[in-house]
Amino acid sequence: MKRLDKLTHEEAWMGVAQNLKATHMVGESVRRVVNEVVAIDNRVAGVDDRVANVDGRVRVVDDRVAEVVRGA
Repeated sequence: MKRLDKLTHEEAWMGVAQNLKATHMVGESVRRVVNEVVAIDNRVAGVDDRVANVDGRVRVVDDRVAEVVRGA
C-alpha cells in the first residue's frame, strides 16, 4: 500500500512538473508576442511621424498654390 501511495505522489509531482513546464512555455511565448507588439507599435509611431511630416509639406504646397492663384 505504501508503494502505491508513493507512486501516486510521484505521479502527482510529475503532473505538477509538466504543468509548470507548460506554464513557463506559455509565459515565454507571451513575452515574445509582447515584444513583437511593442516593436510593431514603435514602427507604427514612426509611420505616424512620417505621415504628419508629409501632411505639413502638403500644407506648405497648398499655401504656395493659393498664393499663386491669388496673384494670378
